[in-house]
Amino acid sequence: MRISSLLIAAALLLSACETTHQDRGALLGAAAGGILGNQIGSGRGQAVATFAGAVAGAAIGQAVGARMDEVDRMKMGQANHNALEHSRAGEVTRWTNPDSGHSGSVAPVRTYQNAQGQYCREFQQTITVGGQTEQGHGTACRQPDGSWRIMGG
Repeated sequence: MRISSLLIAAALLLSACETTHQDRGALLGAAAGGILGNQIGSGRGQAVATFAGAVAGAAIGQAVGARMDEVDRMKMGQANHNALEHSRAGEVTRWTNPDSGHSGSVAPVRTYQNAQGQYCREFQQTITVGGQTEQGHGTACRQPDGSWRIMGG
């Protein structure tokens, strides 16, 4: 199943929030599903597709978020940062948490400079939680402080 990288990178973006792992996953899943549904739908069906995508995304995101622990998110975040910062296009950076059995990978696809002058990288990402592998793609742009911010899927 393909999902937006917004969903599988939820832990990176919302780690400071006072919510549960399930809540974080559900919120990001709903956003990612809504975006995907909005892109799929057209005309009057676009609102229905957006809503359906948000509901489905929330359910998937809640399940994934509930099953990832802090170590999973830390390892995923380190792999994402290393890949975006140091890897060539197509080079895969993998992570694994031997305690949970969860794993994933990230591979930059393309590097470019956006209209605001930021360096950005498109990437592909996988995450395996509970034996189920999800795939996503997105774009991250380097911020003035040197961090990478997920811009979209």
